[in-house]
Amino acid sequence: MKALYIASTGMSAQERNVEVISNNIANMRTTGFKRQRAEFQDLLYQAYRRAGSSTSDQGSIVPVGIEIGTGVRTAGTPRIMSQGSVTPTEKELDVAISGEGFFMVRLPDGRTAYSRDGTFERDNTGLLVTLDGHQIEPGITIPDTANSVAIGADGAVEAFLGTDTQPTRLGQIQLARFVNKGGLESIGKNMFVETAASGPAQLGTANIDGMGALMQSYLEAANVNAVTEISDLIAAQRAYEMNARVISGADEMLQATTQLR
Repeated sequence: MKALYIASTGMSAQERNVEVISNNIANMRTTGFKRQRAEFQDLLYQAYRRAGSSTSDQGSIVPVGIEIGTGVRTAGTPRIMSQGSVTPTEKELDVAISGEGFFMVRLPDGRTAYSRDGTFERDNTGLLVTLDGHQIEPGITIPDTANSVAIGADGAVEAFLGTDTQPTRLGQIQLARFVNKGGLESIGKNMFVETAASGPAQLGTANIDGMGALMQSYLEAANVNAVTEISDLIAAQRAYEMNARVISGADEMLQATTQLR
């Protein structure tokens, strides 16, 4: 009975849906996290009678056909790249992006990754790095004698060195954006890498050229809404239960058939 297979595809799809929702909920407190959404497509149809086919020598046309679907599949889990709320941290090396753009991070294998997580630190040489020790591109070194580090809305990094009365410019934080940022590939640790779907990175200066402004001593929270995720979870659970009920109903029908005398 085809209903068993069709309902099983529905259960599998809703299982994947619950996995996506659970990952969103698990990352509610992850800096710069972007939630995902499971999207589905129906599978191929078996046509027992095609609409528009002829039913007689006189050319009578069938107004509607007979088509039976074969179930559902997960078409994609796109990320929702909307802005998360920006919260103060009182830490001078924390930076949030208000608007478009990603920080650029140099990975150990030489590739460039992109992130919305602006939780920066200094390594043992004063270089500005992520929590995993990966260098921010372009590299910015903050000397031991630096006082009152300031990061402007345009990404300019300045500090007073020693007893200087005028700030010294230490570097510039650049941002990158993409034509299709939803096409970026997640590699974990709050980072993405470009793909053929995302297109190449377009570099620019913060607060101009359509790039977002940088906010020092702030971090961007995950764009996960707890109420939305819980309501989506309940809907997914009910859909799973209904597909399971279809399997039970189909099983009862088969059982009745086998008991015929």
